[in-house]
Amino acid sequence: MNKLVFILLGSFICLTTFFQLPAAAQEPKDILSIEAYDMLNTVPNTYLIDVRTRTEYQFIGHPPMAYLFPYFFLTNKLAKKGESWIYQFNDKNKSFMEEISKKFQKTNNLLIICRDGIRSILAARELIKNGFKNVYNVKDGFEGPLFPCFEDENKHKFYRQLAKRNKIPTYNNRRFYGWQWWGLPWTYDIDIKYIYPPDKIPKEEKK
Repeated sequence: MNKLVFILLGSFICLTTFFQLPAAAQEPKDILSIEAYDMLNTVPNTYLIDVRTRTEYQFIGHPPMAYLFPYFFLTNKLAKKGESWIYQFNDKNKSFMEEISKKFQKTNNLLIICRDGIRSILAARELIKNGFKNVYNVKDGFEGPLFPCFEDENKHKFYRQLAKRNKIPTYNNRRFYGWQWWGLPWTYDIDIKYIYPPDKIPKEEKK
């Protein structure tokens, strides 16, 4: 009898603990650019969202069907990154979620792309947190990460050191992965349909 009571008590504690644990946060699904392009051509209610800055969208180029919704804005602040200096894009777009919610439904397939997958994963996670159900992170981005790039941290560090030491011409450059590398369509042209909504020029009122 005592043994049975002990087993029942243990089971009760386990069940109570289980139901008190918070549910694991859903993560965006990682896909490559070629998969994103195929989804755009084959899956209804699928949209590509470019979360880079306006400057990148215009002067580096963009997929012609990509909606621009910057996740960060470029600042005039310089910062040291390794041996280089860069302008920072750390001014978070406070209206990002509000503007996205006006344009897209929570059940749409949203493919999020940036330069190299770093900003897009942040934006994708925030979208999921705010109730969007089908969010995909285009992990190789538009230009791709710096070359060479490996997901295995040890391999990544080793081969990057090797490439740098041997002065490989393509070391630390982009476009060896990503949307452009796959040869997918891209353009410099701005289509008013796809630009960030607050940037659109209001239509003239009819007289």
